[in-house]
Amino acid sequence: MSIITIMMSVILVNNYVLSQFLGICPFLGVSKKLDAAAGMGFAVIFVMVLATAATWPIMQVLNNFEIGYLQTVVFILVIAALVQLVEMILKKFMPALHKSLGVYLPLITTNCAVLGVCISNIDSGYGYFTSLCNAAGAGIGFLLAMVLFAGVRGKLENEEGVPMPFRGVPLTLITAAMLSLGFMGFSGLFQ
Repeated sequence: MSIITIMMSVILVNNYVLSQFLGICPFLGVSKKLDAAAGMGFAVIFVMVLATAATWPIMQVLNNFEIGYLQTVVFILVIAALVQLVEMILKKFMPALHKSLGVYLPLITTNCAVLGVCISNIDSGYGYFTSLCNAAGAGIGFLLAMVLFAGVRGKLENEEGVPMPFRGVPLTLITAAMLSLGFMGFSGLFQ
């Protein structure tokens, strides 16, 4: 499978948020404002690629010592350290973005999409470069889902025709479901 096919597949068809339902917490929590959603998306891309760059070689070492069963624990520790690094960098160089992301930035540590990408790369048998491309594609898919959802959600927040029982969380969940259904239209596009 070519790199372009892998990336387009993970962006559109196998989107971690909209098809595999990983990373829902920041997807629902940070999507109220478009700039915060985009910032979170770019932070996730960075963390996914960095986490893959770190975890792929670590997994090779774990396999050499026949302790691959420690994969999840080791990956979580690596991802947590990387997220702390990203948080310190954002706090120092982009304080406005750091403040707008708030509590959701440390939640990237527990974002199962980041862990899911790292484990998926290993389970799929991808090489190092292919794993990095898959992680970048997954991050771009996450960013795409966040930006689309924030745009739709921003329009609906100010809509007066929405019945009172549907305002707030119900409308958010219905919108997320509709966006997910829209992405299902891409299924079968890449094999």
